Amino acid sequence: MPFWGLQKQLGIDMDSFLLRQSMPQPHGLAAVCHAFEREWVECGHGLGQTRARRECQLEYEDFMECMQRTKLTQRLRLILEQRDRMIKQGKYTPPEHHTGKEEPRP
Repeated sequence: MPFWGLQKQLGIDMDSFLLRQSMPQPHGLAAVCHAFEREWVECGHGLGQTRARRECQLEYEDFMECMQRTKLTQRLRLILEQRDRMIKQGKYTPPEHHTGKEEPRP
């Protein structure tokens, strides 16, 4: 805990985004990534910062993936690139409702 809360005085929120999942949520429901955050915090509890970074790397990566969805985004991008390649090669034709050419509904 810093002696002088510079972030609070300047109104800057630099690092509290990591623990937002533990805050009270609307309607009393748990946040989406709360379980991953809890595993990460429990893993690093009582360890030093250096040791916690080394031993809790998997929990931290799972938590960050849940928060930022980087691996999911990369996977979806690769799937869309493969679909576009298959369309160019003529091996795949998307359904009409994906191309915007479906019949108008009454």
